[in-house]
Amino acid sequence: MWSEEIVARRPAWRHTPSGVVFREVPGGVFRMGLSDAELDAVGAIERAGDVEDTIEPFLAGAGDSRPVREVKVEPFLLARHPLTVEQVRHWLPDYDDDYADTDTTAARLEDDLGDLLAALPFRLPSEAEWEYAARAGTTTLTFRGDAKPGEDQLLDDFGDEARTAAAENPFGLASMGSAGELCADVWIPGFDGAPLDASPRTGDGPLTVRGGAADLYPWQGCDEWLLLLSATRYEHDSSFTAIRPAAPLPPH
Repeated sequence: MWSEEIVARRPAWRHTPSGVVFREVPGGVFRMGLSDAELDAVGAIERAGDVEDTIEPFLAGAGDSRPVREVKVEPFLLARHPLTVEQVRHWLPDYDDDYADTDTTAARLEDDLGDLLAALPFRLPSEAEWEYAARAGTTTLTFRGDAKPGEDQLLDDFGDEARTAAAENPFGLASMGSAGELCADVWIPGFDGAPLDASPRTGDGPLTVRGGAADLYPWQGCDEWLLLLSATRYEHDSSFTAIRPAAPLPPH
């Protein structure tokens, strides 16, 4: 079911039936949420005149990603990048994607979303797992630092192995923040009372999405780069979404 191998000079686990490559995300403790330092960094970008429109909606919604809290994450597997059209067809052979230019593009699921989630032998990552994996040990706006992320940080097609490898963060994960990725947590504004053990918040209602900057590209001057930030979160509104599955560590 699983094979260990080296992908882009890093250890990886390949799900042999589907070919999907996973990275082992190490356990640890991190501070989850939009910190005061990150808010200051966004403000500094604005003061430098490096915003196209206004960050007021982002600032008004900052409470959705607060308060910052310390969360313990156990080791787990996370797909190296969102499932591609070709990979989705392993489980849904008739899957067609109106948004994809190639079969190696990240798949955006709409009507087929429920069918895929039912067919996958994996689970969705919790929000805490997703943000921990996106930060990859950093505390800045993105794993690259507090500078304004640009279109050069977008990666939506994984047919070029060299480009995919160059986009990886320190955990060996590529494209976190590019596509809107569904998490296991039901949408609840803010983190008051949220678990401290990285388990998802469950209940009725829409789930939470992380990322999505490539979904709006070419950017229209509305500061869509903010969707690349590790702490940005929003409610799934039944529009298309990408899937980056998670799994427990295989037995060694």
